[in-house]
Amino acid sequence: MSDPYLNLKKQLDLLEWPNVYLFKFIIPNKPEAIAKTTALFDGAVDLKLQPSKTGKYVSISAKEMMLDVDSIIDKYNKSSSIEGLMAL
Repeated sequence: MSDPYLNLKKQLDLLEWPNVYLFKFIIPNKPEAIAKTTALFDGAVDLKLQPSKTGKYVSISAKEMMLDVDSIIDKYNKSSSIEGLMAL
């Protein structure tokens, strides 16, 4: 099985780390999904939640200081267990 994050990792390897990284997710507008997604980040993160026009989904943007590429990939791996989550 190929690594789904291989291209992202190649792009991120071109940047200098530590650096601020912007995570963007779209999730169903359900309290459990919102709680699990926001729990991926610590309190020092710039977190923005924006409901969709219909209210069915919520866009979550989080800017976090990341130490290296592997820590970013790790966060995406953790997020993949959240039902209905789409990473952008």
